[in-house]
Amino acid sequence: GHYSVSEPTFRKTFQAYNIHVNGVLHCRVRYSQLLGLHEQIKKEYGSNVVPAFPPKKIFTLTPAEVEQRREQLEKYMQAVRQDPLLGASEMFNSFLRKAQQETQQIPTEEVALDICLSNGQKVTVNILTSDQTEDVLDAVATKLDLPDELVGYFSLYLVREGVDGSLTFVRKLQEFELPYVSITSLRSSEFHIVLRKSYWDMAYDSDVMDNRVGLNLLYAQTVSDIERGWILVNKDQHRQLKSLQEKGSKKEFIHLGQTLKYYGYIKFDPCITDFPEKGCQVIVSAGNNELNFHVKLPNEQMKEGSFKVTRMRCWRVTSSQVPIANGTTNPCSSAKCEVKLELAFEYLMSKDRLQWVTITSQQAIMMSICLQSMVDELMVKKSGGSIKKLLRKRHNGSIHRPDSQQAVKSPPLLVRHKKTRQVCVQISTKLSSVSLRGISASNSANDISGNDFHGNYAFEGIGDDDL
Repeated sequence: GHYSVSEPTFRKTFQAYNIHVNGVLHCRVRYSQLLGLHEQIKKEYGSNVVPAFPPKKIFTLTPAEVEQRREQLEKYMQAVRQDPLLGASEMFNSFLRKAQQETQQIPTEEVALDICLSNGQKVTVNILTSDQTEDVLDAVATKLDLPDELVGYFSLYLVREGVDGSLTFVRKLQEFELPYVSITSLRSSEFHIVLRKSYWDMAYDSDVMDNRVGLNLLYAQTVSDIERGWILVNKDQHRQLKSLQEKGSKKEFIHLGQTLKYYGYIKFDPCITDFPEKGCQVIVSAGNNELNFHVKLPNEQMKEGSFKVTRMRCWRVTSSQVPIANGTTNPCSSAKCEVKLELAFEYLMSKDRLQWVTITSQQAIMMSICLQSMVDELMVKKSGGSIKKLLRKRHNGSIHRPDSQQAVKSPPLLVRHKKTRQVCVQISTKLSSVSLRGISASNSANDISGNDFHGNYAFEGIGDDDL
């Protein structure tokens, strides 16, 4: 998620902090709760692993000390999240899940949750409000009769459905959140949870198609992507597909689908890029180890091109708060402000020419999740590992890699904060020695360095009206 924490407000006895994930309030925590987490981590993992935690103070903090503590807590959360051991730990993730549930004041009880399949069909699962993403995915698989070994080939995604039926992918649901709580707290019927395949290489389709349920899910996704216009089809192909559909030849339908342009891609909403020049409208699609650009130039001319992940030296997501133009020059308050997200990547245009390309899109985090999972998949192949193992491990919690490629487990997701934050993921241009690591883009105190991570936490203070 994309975390931010606001300045504390003093309530008689304690300070509280808001943590935002992807611009949405994830949880509200007190200093004492974070201190408790710190003590727990220290006990479990030893003091030498754990980053420094801001000390307890006996006297009331001055405003400067309050801000200093907020920054220290933010750094602490970042450091824990980035640590391959701590960030993936059940202790840390369950702390965030519990805090999310308490903040949204949703009691633990049995509920029915609707999960959508690609064809619009709903699967209702009976779960607990306190069930994490993995539990919900398991419940869906059980309900559909999808075998255990195929569960890891699928993921749950949070999507927003437009009035016209269009789908905007918001994010893949992460291990530190409770899907029921996440969707309920959005308080809008536009949002749904969708089941979709989680791998990129179509070679893995055959594993899925060997199973009846897997075949049906993949078929439904392919049909839906074609109907949505995500996969390009000419008249002749359309005729062939229609006849296969009428015959009920699902496997042949998918095999033909695999030969089509943009098969298996995720398509994003129209947004803005600075490539080839500033202010161009672009439709970005992610798939086949690339980001595909469909750019409209200022002279209305259309251009298409692709950026391969293997040629990206690094990428970063930046989030900043921009005042909504309403004639006032007030600093950002939650009502007058929106979060602006950007994905920028440094690309090897030619043998010795690197260039930064920026995409300004509210889906920057989802794009970054896609890039990260493509790289993860390539690395497993490169090391001769099996995707099955990766998927099963991913499903069971965390991915362990040999030290030679100490890659990071998670996508760089960024912070909502007054100041701009950014994270950079570095990829060596030769995949033979792929190493991913976050690099800070400058030396200012606000940059984050170290490995990339799921969430960049910014702490922000809670005003009286927030509590």
